[in-house]
Amino acid sequence: MVLLVPLVLGVMQLALVLHVRNTVALAASEGARHAAAWESTPSDGLVRTRDQWTGAVAERFVKATRIEVTDFAGTPAYRVEVDVAVPALGLGGPAVAFTVAGNAVIEPDPSGAVP
Repeated sequence: MVLLVPLVLGVMQLALVLHVRNTVALAASEGARHAAAWESTPSDGLVRTRDQWTGAVAERFVKATRIEVTDFAGTPAYRVEVDVAVPALGLGGPAVAFTVAGNAVIEPDPSGAVP
């Protein structure tokens, strides 16, 4: 019994961290794709990112969200990064902190120009 409780709590913590990481990584990728779409703006991508993880992840877990223009194999792209900190079992105390990112190549407008 002494070993079972910490083992179960450890598995629960791992499941929580993986859930948060996967959900926020998907949101970051979706936000980057939305921002990169023709006639979209970087702020549209940040809003889309937030909309994707809201409801599935507590707001207190997400510390910062940012978007930047980057170079992907010689092509301009957007990169959405989200800083996350998940406390022990979601309650408090020491946290597991990490950053997830999503990338998307910027769509040119119909004339071929890239913003």
